Amino acid sequence: MWPWEHLAVGYVAFTLLARAFDRPVDGASALAVALGTQFPDLVDKPLAWSFSVLPTGKTLAHSVFVAVPTAAAVAYVARRRGYGTLGAAFAVGYLSHLPADVLYGPLTDGGPVSVDSLLWPVVAQTPSNGEGLLTTVLYYVSEYRSFLATPRAPYYLLFEATLVGLAVALWVADGVPGVRLLRRVTGRWRSV
Repeated sequence: MWPWEHLAVGYVAFTLLARAFDRPVDGASALAVALGTQFPDLVDKPLAWSFSVLPTGKTLAHSVFVAVPTAAAVAYVARRRGYGTLGAAFAVGYLSHLPADVLYGPLTDGGPVSVDSLLWPVVAQTPSNGEGLLTTVLYYVSEYRSFLATPRAPYYLLFEATLVGLAVALWVADGVPGVRLLRRVTGRWRSV
């Protein structure tokens, strides 16, 4: 699944949850949910594709045996320190990543739903090629381009546009949280 798709799924999940509890999405929580949505791939992909420490790019941080306790621990520690919303945002983003990955394959290629990647190390994974991060990313970009030439591509693109459009619409309705904070942070980095 592409990073923007994970971000869209996580943001939709978090903002709907925040609305259910009548809490606004602020800049810090928007950035926390964004980080959470990318976290499993930021851990697993480099460790598998560049360093060959993990068998595939969907193992350690994608495993429910690691993800659930990690998300719960982050939420717990954040809440104890007075940052409960940030911990919840990260946890929702992180935990939304897993079912999104499980459903992505059947959506794009029509294959069966499999939760095997969520059960590592109990369920072994077929090792990836280990050819490096850039080479593997380029491989997946090539596969994606090939998929876009299939008859299923228009339906997938319509779904993706709807998902990303919904996330953007909700983000705008929330007041584009995170932009001001990101500008402040990046402005500080430029002045260092």
